[in-house]
Amino acid sequence: MNRSRAPFTFATILLSSLSLSLALTGACGMASGEVSEPDTEAPAEDSVAGLRVSRAPAFRDVEEMLGSEDDQNRWFEVTRALRQDFDDICGDTFCEGDFTNLESMSFRCSASVRTGLIKSCLWLFAGSYESVTASTGNIRPVAKFFSCAIPVTGTPHALLDALLTPDGRGPLWRPLPGSTSSIYEHLGDCL
Repeated sequence: MNRSRAPFTFATILLSSLSLSLALTGACGMASGEVSEPDTEAPAEDSVAGLRVSRAPAFRDVEEMLGSEDDQNRWFEVTRALRQDFDDICGDTFCEGDFTNLESMSFRCSASVRTGLIKSCLWLFAGSYESVTASTGNIRPVAKFFSCAIPVTGTPHALLDALLTPDGRGPLWRPLPGSTSSIYEHLGDCL
């Protein structure tokens, strides 16, 4: 019998099992009893037990906050009209240069759940241009997104009222609530 090896003891078996368990946990996921981080970006706070508990969101998409069907229809009317206004002037203004095919992707605003005031608005555009490689015939696309911040103050209803005021101009050129500037003026800084 070879006595040169140390005998297995309960401690060495336990230590080996623990090492294997930790290795598998790192490779396969969390160990039982661990709590994962929340999938949302909502801030979390520690409870008495030390577990992570997510809070209710502080901000929401304005579209989700509009309660009545009339308000939702007004929001869709504004976004449609902004897209149409942009399409009508694109070729003579913003769509000259490299990105001649700019498209409006979405217009979004966020508002505080507590106060109902708009926090921020963003109009997202996408454009591209392509070039042909003369030696291979391959087409190389270049695509770019433009995230245009639109400074808005007030409530979603104030924004809807300001942009849907019947004055012969489209919402792109109407003054924003609490301002004398229009969305058009802010796009010039972005595009």
